[in-house]
Amino acid sequence: MSLWIPITIAAALFQTVRFMLQRQLSLSKLSAGGATLARFMYSSPLIVVLIVGYVQLIGEPLPNFSVKFWIYCSVGGVAQIFATICVVSLFHERNFAVGITFKKSESIIALLIGWLILGDSVGSWAIAAVGFGVVGVLMLSAPPDLVHIRLGNLVNRASGLGLASGLLFAVSAVSYRGASLSLDVSDPIVRAGLTLAVVTVMQTFAMIIWLRLREPGQVSAVWNARHVAVWVGLMSMAGSFCWFLAFTLQNAALVKALGQVELIFTAVVSVFIFRESVSGREWLGMLVLLASILSLIFVL
Repeated sequence: MSLWIPITIAAALFQTVRFMLQRQLSLSKLSAGGATLARFMYSSPLIVVLIVGYVQLIGEPLPNFSVKFWIYCSVGGVAQIFATICVVSLFHERNFAVGITFKKSESIIALLIGWLILGDSVGSWAIAAVGFGVVGVLMLSAPPDLVHIRLGNLVNRASGLGLASGLLFAVSAVSYRGASLSLDVSDPIVRAGLTLAVVTVMQTFAMIIWLRLREPGQVSAVWNARHVAVWVGLMSMAGSFCWFLAFTLQNAALVKALGQVELIFTAVVSVFIFRESVSGREWLGMLVLLASILSLIFVL
């Protein structure tokens, strides 16, 4: 088994737990922006310490950080911030499982962006799998109580937030892969770790400044919620490192495709932990989208 496969599955598991904790924070103590800051603020210091320690341990000199590296990190970091805000906001519109499934449109979009930006190859079978995935997204886009699906019913806040998060997460994934590959380092752990450290520090400062200006009191609220928020940071650190390492080892679209195993984890959390009900059409939509994504694994 290729190393990137278990790493990606671990990333999906950590990410599920992190979103579960962020959902709890956003529904009780924090805004969507505050719950997003918790992810970065409590993970960035530890990430920096660990990667600096690892680099010193193996005696690897720090690489030159090119302009391309900083551009990729900046674009990916900003896209990830807004993507996370969209997902946390989506939890107020639909249940946990459907919210995460909307986000999973990222693998479909990542395939197209990776082809456009990084030149990753796209075959005809992959395009067919993408089209099948669009059907699943459309099934999920309609409100849960809607009997007859019409095109106009698919345009709503929930579908907009979900698809926006998928687009932004796809942009961030491809950008992080580009940043990691631009580093002149042979060790994939150093590549992934340095990229993650730079991005999370940038995101922490950006979110603190933003919340100070737009949502006064939220930075203090994140600190006051540290007993839960610190676990958000730890899960984010573990998950992000696994994602970054997987992006370094494999095509971002393929990594995101396998990462759809998160749908299984989120369905379990939604039903057995949050006690949420999922309609038959929503289950079918999730299954169609999952089938599309699994098809990508075999054809890419």
